[in-house]
Amino acid sequence: MTGVPASATGGTGSRPAPRGKLGAAAVNQASLWNIANILTMIRLVLVPGFVVLLFQDGGHDPAWRAWAWAAFAVAMITDVFDGHLARTYNLVTDFGKIADPIADKAIMAAGLISLSYLGDLPWWVTGVILARELGITLMRFWVIRHGVIPASRGGKMKTLAQGTAVGMYVLALVGPLATLRWWVMAIAVVLTVVTGLDYVRQAVVLRRKGLAAERAAKAAEAAATTGAGAESR
Repeated sequence: MTGVPASATGGTGSRPAPRGKLGAAAVNQASLWNIANILTMIRLVLVPGFVVLLFQDGGHDPAWRAWAWAAFAVAMITDVFDGHLARTYNLVTDFGKIADPIADKAIMAAGLISLSYLGDLPWWVTGVILARELGITLMRFWVIRHGVIPASRGGKMKTLAQGTAVGMYVLALVGPLATLRWWVMAIAVVLTVVTGLDYVRQAVVLRRKGLAAERAAKAAEAAATTGAGAESR
């Protein structure tokens, strides 16, 4: 009834319009709302919630610290499941690649800094762990054009030890359990340093191999160019 011929609208009125770029964009946008990304977003939201709970009543109330521990524990559990779900069910997105490591570092940094501010954890422990995490992240970007440094078993043990230790420090533990958490944190610090040095070694080796491969490729290209020039004479 519009007076516009069917051919002008791309065919008959019953034929759906091609999806094109707009349709593809809609599909990609919808794919962001998968279970893995939702868990990552929950972890991001839990970071300020954890800090608020921890600092209630001056930060030393056992009941509030138990609630803070619960928030921290849920955040660490989502860290385990979101990556597994993303890889298993092909739910990897650009958002997840960026947000997941940010959420991981944010909840751990929030716990360490808060505990040091409250006087429960020495600042040097927080400094060592955070410096290692930031340094390794920057180093990954430094060598990314040569390859990706995979997560090692030691790195996973380090993450587990850090999460366990921080969780134990969040709780108002006394007696033998307070002593135990000190040893767990000591193990976490040792693993943090050792795995950090191993990542540095891997990065140096990876960069050397990458640079060597680039030089070899340039030499081969130069030789091929020289040979082609000689044949054309």
